[in-house]
Amino acid sequence: MIEIRARDGLGGANHGWLDTKHHFSFADYHDPARMGWGALRVWNDDAIAPNTGFPPHPHANMEIITYVRQGAISHRDSLGNAGRTAAGDVQVMSAGNGIRHSEYNLEPEATKIFQLWILPRRSGGEPSWGARAFPKGERAGQFVALASGLPGDEGALPIRADARVLGATLQAGQSLDYAAAPGRHLYLVPAAGAVSVNGHRVAEGDGAAIRDEPSLRIEAGEDSEILLVDAA
Repeated sequence: MIEIRARDGLGGANHGWLDTKHHFSFADYHDPARMGWGALRVWNDDAIAPNTGFPPHPHANMEIITYVRQGAISHRDSLGNAGRTAAGDVQVMSAGNGIRHSEYNLEPEATKIFQLWILPRRSGGEPSWGARAFPKGERAGQFVALASGLPGDEGALPIRADARVLGATLQAGQSLDYAAAPGRHLYLVPAAGAVSVNGHRVAEGDGAAIRDEPSLRIEAGEDSEILLVDAA
């Protein structure tokens, strides 16, 4: 089963400083048929204007993964962590039993991010934050685990969830295969370009909700950058 969710048909809003699309119900957008996909609860596609952002606000019991597509995001939190995550890189916040943080675009251009929320295996625990660079060259023609709570994904930022977030870059005409374990929920979004997934076209910003497909053949119709979540 592969359901394509075109970017133009997603929920969202333009607040001036923030232009956002929601793949799943979030904030004022509510669709009872799109409350999440397995443990994946939120996938937001945000464009944040220069010198604006999200002021300090709380989170709890959620694994929050931010993938920066353009520009950079600057983070501060109640644990004293601070960092700037630039395009192509990833930050992860395990909200645990509670944390406050802010995220600002302090750059002279718009910052574009994907922000994913994944339900943790269990509630509570000490909150944490981390970030690291993932050079696109290392993802050329192959999936690299960016964030993971599954065994075997050395080098990925750790999350406390039965899930992994993978990234890959493909040149036009290249293909990539992915085998999924039975019962998993897969969600794929191109950050750039366009691909076909088992014959279904998925363009930049579109989502592909995938289940009960034992293997995926991902073929790039043009130079592409993709993210794939594999979740319980």
